[in-house]
Amino acid sequence: MVIKKYISKCPKCLNGYLFFLLVGLVSCSSKKQVDLIVHNAIVYTVDSTFSNAESFAIKDGKFIAVGKNEDILNKYEAKETIDAEGKAVYPGFIDSHCHFFGYGEGLQELDLVGTKSFEEVIEKVVEYSKTNKNEWIVGRGWDQNDWDVKEYPTRYELEKLFPNTPVFLERVDGHAAIANGTALKKANIGIETKISGGIIEVDLITKEEGEKYDWLKFEYGGETKPIQYPLSIPSGILVDNAVDLIKTKIPKPSKESIKQSLLAAQKDCFEVGLTTVDDAGLEKVIVDNIDELQKSGELKMRVYAMLTDNKENLDYYLKAGRYKTERLNVRSFKFYADGALGSRGACLLEPYSDKPEGQGFLLSKSEHFDSAASLMSKKGFQMNTHCIGDSAVKLISKISWRFSFEQKPFIRWRIEHFQVTTLDEILLLQQNKIIPSIQPTHATSDMYWAKDRLGPERVKYAYAYNDLLKAAGMVAIGTDFPVENINPMYSFYAAVARKDLKGFPEGGFQMENALSRENTLRGMTIWGAFANFEEKEKGSIEIGKFADFVIMENDIMKCNIDDVPKTKVVYTFLNGETVYQKP
Repeated sequence: MVIKKYISKCPKCLNGYLFFLLVGLVSCSSKKQVDLIVHNAIVYTVDSTFSNAESFAIKDGKFIAVGKNEDILNKYEAKETIDAEGKAVYPGFIDSHCHFFGYGEGLQELDLVGTKSFEEVIEKVVEYSKTNKNEWIVGRGWDQNDWDVKEYPTRYELEKLFPNTPVFLERVDGHAAIANGTALKKANIGIETKISGGIIEVDLITKEEGEKYDWLKFEYGGETKPIQYPLSIPSGILVDNAVDLIKTKIPKPSKESIKQSLLAAQKDCFEVGLTTVDDAGLEKVIVDNIDELQKSGELKMRVYAMLTDNKENLDYYLKAGRYKTERLNVRSFKFYADGALGSRGACLLEPYSDKPEGQGFLLSKSEHFDSAASLMSKKGFQMNTHCIGDSAVKLISKISWRFSFEQKPFIRWRIEHFQVTTLDEILLLQQNKIIPSIQPTHATSDMYWAKDRLGPERVKYAYAYNDLLKAAGMVAIGTDFPVENINPMYSFYAAVARKDLKGFPEGGFQMENALSRENTLRGMTIWGAFANFEEKEKGSIEIGKFADFVIMENDIMKCNIDDVPKTKVVYTFLNGETVYQKP
């Protein structure tokens, strides 16, 4: 790829004649000056006709012309030109559901993604503890579904190794965690603790089992108080709302720590071509830090903020109203209807096939979502609701249906994940005006055990992305990182091929719900922008829009689909500025 930077000069008069000098001046001045020209490219504009172009010109951070090579080069002259050498160019990718700050925060903590057993988790915790300088040991990423023993672990080994240090390790989806006794004590969690919308798992310890654990006599007995067996104690496993009992006790990050987390996340996002992230669940303090860092120029990433459903956010933003800059958009709230399928917290209409005694639960009473919808509608905020199970989907769909009649410009409410549903709810999508916000790699991560959880009939309407698209007219596509990998190419591959990175299954998972390449790209660009009320300023390469674009090694619209996950970003541009260049 050839990049040229120069200061434009008029041709010198070869013979010193003023006539030729004037001709040169006139010729030079006839070209309009711009900041950047990209030419000799395959430009996927993702406009209304999904047209292709060869070149475009940028001035003051926006596209001012898009067309053929000769037209752009004859009409414009730039300080910098890029010969793309036939490479494909796409609008900057939008991740419509992720945890941008949480991902950056996780880069400073213990990473447990990919662990194959609880023994491996313990090994990593021990190693991490040798260099950890914080009061707590905090980590995330384990998934018991990836282990040979697919049951929740217990805290007993952690008690032996860390009797005085609080340890808190979240499951990969953040909807379950394991905590040791010191962490449980800090949150006053005991056998009598009750929690709505969550689970505190309890173990019944026999005398034979109890004699193996020396720490039990210090915590539950002593020389003058023998332990009474069988003994009921918290196992350390917390699900959904119970997780928050611990998280509220972990020291808040410092301003400098927040900054480092955001900048670290930005670096990784730019490397994979992301130019806008929809951060699903933010506190006001984090939003304020994002705004401050963007205004100082340190944080360039565009952020669509989904505010956490809590009193502080509601009190402030419902009074102050929506907030919008070129890089920050605060106009939505994130609600949690239920938990995750992997931790069996998803709220189902019928019991789990592999655990008939449970069918999950709502994280709040239905009245909470009803009153929230009324508030969001009155105050002009988008309502984005996490729904994994079909019962949760049905509840939020019913609530949204009532408000869809208002047809106010700000409606565009979203169901985040939309993982398990029914044919009836799919058919109601269009009249409910709900936008499905989906994460294709969830399908390829969960497919190994989803049928066991749901049974052969329900699983047909799980991860039903093409059915959702046909009913709603669009889907917004994200990754849910750090729950899944940050790379949007993995999402593209999972949506189109319905395979994981191992190439499994050979024929694809439930291919009737695969998306076309065109619709997948739309979901990662213009439909994502629409879901954020930003389709007039980003999401496609069109005149007047922000010059956010990505140049890729391969043309993901034409190459062998199995090559897509390996395709790297060559350049990421945001506002016409290079924010990533492949080494």
